Amino acid sequence: MIKERAFLIILVVAVCTLLTRLIPFVLFGGKREMPKAVGYLGQILPPAIMATLVVYCLKSADLFSASHGIPEFVSVAVTALLHVWKKNVLLSIAAGTFCYMFLIQAVF
Repeated sequence: MIKERAFLIILVVAVCTLLTRLIPFVLFGGKREMPKAVGYLGQILPPAIMATLVVYCLKSADLFSASHGIPEFVSVAVTALLHVWKKNVLLSIAAGTFCYMFLIQAVF
């Protein structure tokens, strides 16, 4: 009973994920021109979402507490500087994650 239910949940999630990935190609694929509003959202939403995630992750960080502030802010700085320098999203995120994990596991 539990295995069948888990399989159905995974199946529904997979189908919904596939549909959300497929619908833009169906609507805007081929020779149809993409609406300007959709293009604008495609440009503005990724940086806005990243900024929201940074604020969310740092909202409870206390800069004056050694174990709950310094690793977060150092890792964000490493991520930002590496991204400005190399312009590689995967590299900067991986380096920031590695920096944070190293700091909380080995230093603090």
